[in-house]
Amino acid sequence: MKLVAAAKVRRAQEAVINGRPFAETLVEVLYDINEQLQLEDIDLPLTNVRPVKRVGLIVITGNRGLCGGFNNLVIKKAEARMGQLEKLGVEYTVISVGKKANAYFRRRPSIRVDRFIEGGSFPTVKEAQVIADDVFSLFVCEDVDKVELVYTKFVSLVRSDPVIHTLLPLSPKGEVLDVNGNSVDADGDEFFRLTTKEGKLSLERERVVRRKDGLCSPILQFEQDPVQILDAMMPLYLNSQILRALQESMASEVASRMNAMSNATDNAVELKKNLSIVYNRERQAKITGEILEIIAGAEALTDID
Repeated sequence: MKLVAAAKVRRAQEAVINGRPFAETLVEVLYDINEQLQLEDIDLPLTNVRPVKRVGLIVITGNRGLCGGFNNLVIKKAEARMGQLEKLGVEYTVISVGKKANAYFRRRPSIRVDRFIEGGSFPTVKEAQVIADDVFSLFVCEDVDKVELVYTKFVSLVRSDPVIHTLLPLSPKGEVLDVNGNSVDADGDEFFRLTTKEGKLSLERERVVRRKDGLCSPILQFEQDPVQILDAMMPLYLNSQILRALQESMASEVASRMNAMSNATDNAVELKKNLSIVYNRERQAKITGEILEIIAGAEALTDID
């Protein structure tokens, strides 16, 4: 099972590494365009910041177990956020993604769940679009005033961090931020890329560095109506951010499963070794006892003679 998980880790890790630059650059581009249009009278529903009465939480877990504390850590993160919102007097609704999250929230009818979604074996654009459509509808209809993603950020093969990422309204800093305004982008992360070398698994270290300069020129002119441009890009933003969260969660899950299976294999080897020692001791003790009985019997016959 460790080898199966290792094969999936490589695919999931490549999806995360290849998808992050596009998702983060798209956020920066949207921010730059939105910043330059602040002086114009443009109504963009997905960028409207309004008083928060209800928060939408997209909780992403896995579909299977045998992955250590991966699913529990995400659910605990969501529970902690719900507790914070309750203390602030803010309502919340949940979009549950993954069989483990679905099972958890179905056992707790007191938690309002807008939708249950069972993820596939590997994240797809179609799956992300289903979630994005639901989020778009909730936010535009003002059923929720803020949308947050609760998922596990993939850092390395041995480390994954549960994070809360504010999805809507669009970040005023052009970054992916958590609920405290801190960046959860990949800048500065170290990837331990899983590869093969001479037929054996090996790791290559790689550091992520983001561009800090602006992407759009301050004298940028639009051929089309800016509203049309942003209306076309905002659904792409939603889809890309949700797909990124699904990919990060998948990579974290299979990495956790690989580590769990590795630990299980090591424990099984150690258990086999200990049981072999116990078995050999018992066998040796039995053989020694039989030899002593034979010797004692032989001596008894000698005394009789």
